[in-house]
Amino acid sequence: MNIRLLASSIRDQVEDVSGSGAKLEDGISKIINGIFLAVGVVAVIIIILGGVHYATSQGDPGKVKKGKDTMITGLVGLIVVFLAFAIVNFVLNAFK
Repeated sequence: MNIRLLASSIRDQVEDVSGSGAKLEDGISKIINGIFLAVGVVAVIIIILGGVHYATSQGDPGKVKKGKDTMITGLVGLIVVFLAFAIVNFVLNAFK
């Protein structure tokens, strides 16, 4: 069976499930985007906390390292969130 035909058939079955004109994929998209927003906010907070640790380290090498590591971890998390957001939106828009 052709994959596009199968995907089209499944999409037709899940569209307008509630009868209100809203599509299931739109609801899922909103939930996923909300999750990405929340995780992005957490990543930014981690970066800020790392900056505070770095700024208040008073030259202590251990605290400086902890602050830098925290900021790098938050930055990597933010990059992962942006990439995941782009991939998920690409996939969701590919079947519209």
